Amino acid sequence: MKKKLLLVLPKSERGFWGKVSKSGKAGFVRLSLPVIAGLTPSDWDIEILDTRTTRVDFNKKVDLVGITAFTAEIPNAYSVADGFRNKGVKVVMGGIHVSALPDEALQHADSVVVGEAEDVWEALLQDFEKDELKSLYKPGRLTDMKAMAVPRRDLLDRSIYTSFYSLQATRGCPFNCEYCAVTAFFGNKFRTRPVNEVIDEIRGFGTNSFFFLDDNIAGRPSHAKELFNALIPLRQTWGGQASITIAKDEELLSLYAKSGGRYAFIGFETLSDANLRKMNKAWNTPNAYKEAISRIHKAGINIAGSFIFGLDEDDTTVFKRTVDFIMENSIDAAQFHILTPFPGTRLYDAMDKEGRITDRDWSRYHTSEVIFKPGNMTAEELQQGYWWAFRETYKKKNMLKRILRSPRNLVVRVGMNLSYYNKAKKMPEVPALQKNMARPGGVEPPTS
Repeated sequence: MKKKLLLVLPKSERGFWGKVSKSGKAGFVRLSLPVIAGLTPSDWDIEILDTRTTRVDFNKKVDLVGITAFTAEIPNAYSVADGFRNKGVKVVMGGIHVSALPDEALQHADSVVVGEAEDVWEALLQDFEKDELKSLYKPGRLTDMKAMAVPRRDLLDRSIYTSFYSLQATRGCPFNCEYCAVTAFFGNKFRTRPVNEVIDEIRGFGTNSFFFLDDNIAGRPSHAKELFNALIPLRQTWGGQASITIAKDEELLSLYAKSGGRYAFIGFETLSDANLRKMNKAWNTPNAYKEAISRIHKAGINIAGSFIFGLDEDDTTVFKRTVDFIMENSIDAAQFHILTPFPGTRLYDAMDKEGRITDRDWSRYHTSEVIFKPGNMTAEELQQGYWWAFRETYKKKNMLKRILRSPRNLVVRVGMNLSYYNKAKKMPEVPALQKNMARPGGVEPPTS
């Protein structure tokens, strides 16, 4: 009789990201659990449970439970783990948060995986079957991306996701930004997957659109160019994350578009050189943003820009300046985040040492709530400014202006804006900020 493995994706109880939409769908597919399923031998019966759409049944007959979680999801993950352990079921946990705080996770799990699971999962299962499960598994090296396990998408309910097909072609990041957990988890070495293997996986999708989950799909230009050239005959459309530096390479930018790249998520982060230097992202240059945006748009690529509020050089003028920048440069869509010191990052260590972290309720670590002492404004001003910027950017007249900037890829821009508009509508209105936003040093609280 086959052993039963239940893989669980927990949910975030707060925030505006990763939640189920009004249509009952859960957004992008997360690949971590389908990959684990792909690594699991055929003598196991595997089920993947996405708790964002399906309730957990603690009476389910299973032999082993595996759970992964982001920081904001970890309280729910621990609750799920405790529930199964109370039934006598062994629980294994992994993911970015667990890798940063394994001792905390071991209060709720029988075993934890620190880092990437590919090189330790088989040994973990063998130890479990021998009743010799270790408390910690940690690979001795970064995963080689050749001949990687293909995610078991067949175990997922396609109907519950707004975007079903996603994949990785690279891992890691050559940069080490202060606030980012990517380097801590995936390493400072940029790794690439053989292009032919990426193309083979895409051919198996049976769809004409997909998304690259890579932190920077163009992080190694030579690999990106090879990949984009191989994508052209497939006549697919896709999106991914890339750095603003893609605009400096005309050939790379052209191939991005020719291969079907219709949009790019770009981390502008801030309009301040001082902030960029402090976060170790000085290769981003605000003075060059305008020209880079123009080049990307000229190539026919839509931009979803990402911005962080609450950096130490930010005062209360940052919100209006950022929204004005978005509108003046016709950035197609924008997402905003409140600076969040995630465990495992240099930012967390620095703020912890300085005594600036004000809350360690991990459910609040979803980049939409203030959990630290800002440098040049109050926590209330930062929170209200974040809400104001989101709602201002997604006023209907502002959305329409950006959507109609060009007839090219119009449908993609509509979809991007509507997605963020639905998030912005859930945020409190802060009318008092509209008259005080441009003045440093104080924002009046909203009137009730």
